[in-house]
Amino acid sequence: MINILRNRKSVRHFENKPVSPEHIEIIKEAILRSPSSKNRTPWEFIIIDDRNLLTKLATAKPHGAAFLANAPLGILVCGDDNQSDVWIEDCSIASIIAQLTAESLGLGSCWIQIRNRMHESGQTSEAYIQQLLHIPRNVKIESIIALGYPDEENTKTPDKELKNSKIFINRYKSV
Repeated sequence: MINILRNRKSVRHFENKPVSPEHIEIIKEAILRSPSSKNRTPWEFIIIDDRNLLTKLATAKPHGAAFLANAPLGILVCGDDNQSDVWIEDCSIASIIAQLTAESLGLGSCWIQIRNRMHESGQTSEAYIQQLLHIPRNVKIESIIALGYPDEENTKTPDKELKNSKIFINRYKSV
């Protein structure tokens, strides 16, 4: 697992080829095995490979989503807030499980934050996507994970650049 974390970087440029059905099946299994509070599994996923929909989703917010138009696959990570008060955390876990699984398969990925973001029309990014994909209002949208075969150089973070100053032992910062 540590090697997956050492090598994973956000990928925003993808080869123009579809993700293999075998890889999609493995990612589906992984996200369905994601842990959730009290095993309530409030998350739901929409796997999108339709280029037209990916292009429309790429406009869900003015910054940080445009590259989705060129990704071969997107996973919309949603949570039913009627099922759990911690759907955000559960969906965040599922999002990173999707990314780590993708990395283990040689795929690149990038998280696109949707919750608490705005669409250029003035409505929320979530409302834009709910309308576009006919998602009920109680099903909230946490993120979209863009996936595909990387078409860019992976420059992993060197160990010496890790922010060890963010870790404390037994108490917060020395007094």
